[in-house]
Amino acid sequence: MTDVVESIRVGVPPGAAYRAVAELRRMARWSPECIGIWVLRRRPDGGPRRFVGVNRRGPFVWFTTCQVVTAEPDREFAFDVSTFGLPVARWGYRFAPDGDGTRITEYWEDRRSPGALRLGRIFTGSSYRMRPAINRDGMKVTLARLRTELESGPNRA
Repeated sequence: MTDVVESIRVGVPPGAAYRAVAELRRMARWSPECIGIWVLRRRPDGGPRRFVGVNRRGPFVWFTTCQVVTAEPDREFAFDVSTFGLPVARWGYRFAPDGDGTRITEYWEDRRSPGALRLGRIFTGSSYRMRPAINRDGMKVTLARLRTELESGPNRA
């Protein structure tokens, strides 16, 4: 299994960065693969608990079922991803104060079983070996777009 981690500094407080990421529907604006989120169940605080992520890469379109596993305001937001009941990954974001801004660290923990690997190849067109590099490139794009949006909005530090 392979894990991928990328980080970026943004000029907003940790709380503003956390709130943006935890509002999952915004992910489609930043991610090069996510094209939509459908919330199935909410947490008591109103944030998503279970959701379906719809993704696209080239001609391939697929969906995943996700469960929020960590929702610690200003610190960390993470969710487990599965497809057809098979574990795929954990995606997460950590937020740490960095001067007058925040260091956002996005991580992907590979949890694909042999069955999920086969389904991934069919639905995403990505081999086992390609996915970490694809995710690293996507994380860099996601974090850069997130920074641009946060720093151009009312939440600037």
